[in-house]
Amino acid sequence: MSKTGISTESGTMIRRIFFALPGQKRQMVYLGSISMAAAQALQAKIQAIIDDKRAQRRHDDEVYNWIRNMDDTLHAKLAAKGLFPARTAIEKTRLGPFIDAYIVLRIDVKPNTRLHLQRARRDLVGYFGAERPLADVTEGDAEVFRLTMRKRLAENTVRRLCGRARQFFKAAAKQRIILNNPFGEMKAINVKANKAREYFLSSDDAEKILAACPNPEWKLLFALSRYGGLRCPSEHLALRLSDVDLANGRLRVPSPKTEHHEGRGERMIPIFPELRPYLAAVYDEAPAGDGYLIRHHRGANSNLRTQFARIVTKAGLKTWPKIFQNLRSTRETELAETFPIHVVCAWLGNSQAVAKKHYLQVTDEHFRRAATAHPPAQQGSVTAYNDEQQGTSFCETTEQCVGLHNCTTVQTPRVGLEPTTQRLTAACSTS
Repeated sequence: MSKTGISTESGTMIRRIFFALPGQKRQMVYLGSISMAAAQALQAKIQAIIDDKRAQRRHDDEVYNWIRNMDDTLHAKLAAKGLFPARTAIEKTRLGPFIDAYIVLRIDVKPNTRLHLQRARRDLVGYFGAERPLADVTEGDAEVFRLTMRKRLAENTVRRLCGRARQFFKAAAKQRIILNNPFGEMKAINVKANKAREYFLSSDDAEKILAACPNPEWKLLFALSRYGGLRCPSEHLALRLSDVDLANGRLRVPSPKTEHHEGRGERMIPIFPELRPYLAAVYDEAPAGDGYLIRHHRGANSNLRTQFARIVTKAGLKTWPKIFQNLRSTRETELAETFPIHVVCAWLGNSQAVAKKHYLQVTDEHFRRAATAHPPAQQGSVTAYNDEQQGTSFCETTEQCVGLHNCTTVQTPRVGLEPTTQRLTAACSTS
């Protein structure tokens, strides 16, 4: 690890300090005529800043306040060397204009993500004010903002909002506009699983909904969610006719939500028996070419959630929370009963951690099966063996060692100080 150093001109008190930022060449700052004690104090602070940069951590309050209270001349010298942002940049950057510019630059995000960023901008600017200097927002301000938002928003909504705020201020810190991210050390801002909002849609109720669907496309939209586990509406509307392979029983699912992750732009799922008739019905009636599988319900005014809620009511059922996500959750829970979890996650397009936290459910059927299951058989004597099984053991009936295939009353060894093993042989001779 590189260290800072001090040099002194011979016969004077003129000092220079040397240091190297991570990944950069060694630099020098002229300090003028100061005492060695003052130079060493400055050296210690610069070393602390370099250590923080190398470890990618925020400055502690002592270093932060030292930077803020530094005289303009020294501040300008050290800022020019890249130790921290210049004061002019800090003073001129306001919250509202910075977030607006950040959102404009994020051409890589989906329209829905952009909408969430704009909503977070609205809440931050509504609380702090558009002209609030970024550098003036402290960790204490961030915590009060969070507590204030909790008075009118749900807990997970507040968590998402604070996560977006952290994102904005992190970008400002990367551009060296601010020294520390006031939301950077905030705990518990990941979305928390809410088990009270889980709902498992049984197969019987699914059949009622299918019967209430007004046309084949709506039956397929529902079946893709309930029996295919697709994300609605993004994955449903991305499906094309060429994605359907009825002959081999496979469906390629483009995934707009995860396509920015390498290798996760699409996935292959089986055409499950419950899904096949509704998929085949729409596929067979589609016009020639490689058009979209779902041709209707694609407009900006097509609110699938509202329409589906009406279908559920028509089926004589009550709507449930997270109306589409719980269909996907139901399917993942079902599949996990039959297939290994890594296979299920590959089909559903999520990680095992996300599946366990947000999708897999403990259902009433699990409790029913557990309450009615027969207890496991107790381990006891071994009373029968196939002719192919070989080996020897001490037979208590004949009081001699015999081949296992000749004995029907062999007992498992008694448990003593040594653990039992799979081998049922005794240390004796067969002669």
